[in-house]
Amino acid sequence: MPTPKRARVQAEIKKRRAKIVEEQARLKELEAQDTELENMEIVDAVRGLGVPLDNLGAILQSIKNDPALAALTSGQVDPRLAAPQIISDNGDTNADKEDETE
Repeated sequence: MPTPKRARVQAEIKKRRAKIVEEQARLKELEAQDTELENMEIVDAVRGLGVPLDNLGAILQSIKNDPALAALTSGQVDPRLAAPQIISDNGDTNADKEDETE
């Protein structure tokens, strides 16, 4: 038979485990809701383009196959496609200007 102190600790453990299970279920619900909202945003964006569904696959494939467009959609920029540096008369570049504003 556990001591009263240990029994209280065990009861607290049981209570916390139940709370964790509840929170995990709620997290799963929120993640599903977030995914659904993201999907709705994507659908709205595609509908806003006015692209017929028959052409959508071909358009997405052409974006995927074009390195410049693929970089725009992936969030990654190919260094070859980055904005060129402009060098002023005093030797400063546009990158130097950005560093000064931070």
